[in-house]
Amino acid sequence: MDATLPAVAEELLNEISSAFKETSQIPDELLLALKFVFGSSAVQALDLVDQRSVTRVLSPSGRVVYQVVGSSGKLYTCFNSCHYCSCPAFAFSVLRKSDTLLCKHLLAVYLSQAMGMSQELNVSDKQMTSILLMDEDRER
Repeated sequence: MDATLPAVAEELLNEISSAFKETSQIPDELLLALKFVFGSSAVQALDLVDQRSVTRVLSPSGRVVYQVVGSSGKLYTCFNSCHYCSCPAFAFSVLRKSDTLLCKHLLAVYLSQAMGMSQELNVSDKQMTSILLMDEDRER
């Protein structure tokens, strides 16, 4: 992971990754820890991963973003390098109120990385620019 999460979250995601690589499952005690650390968004994020809603988008210049299809069907762009998601819940609960560490979309990105379950999409640099600018246009 590029940016640093709080140590407990980082360690939990590393343990999930190790366990999943060994058994292709997440042990119950790690699922409980995930729910304890991330609250109700943990179950929603796991559901997004199970539905293969996370796509890692790569461009020839080396840019990487993640796109997550939310439970409403809306597409959100996530940057794991700086812990950012374009969804309203991230702006409100994470940035404004500091109620939680991550929204369900960003947590789904981290879980999909840990479990090796994200889809991959290669795009041109021009397409990547469009992806990045679409998020900017949506916020206006």
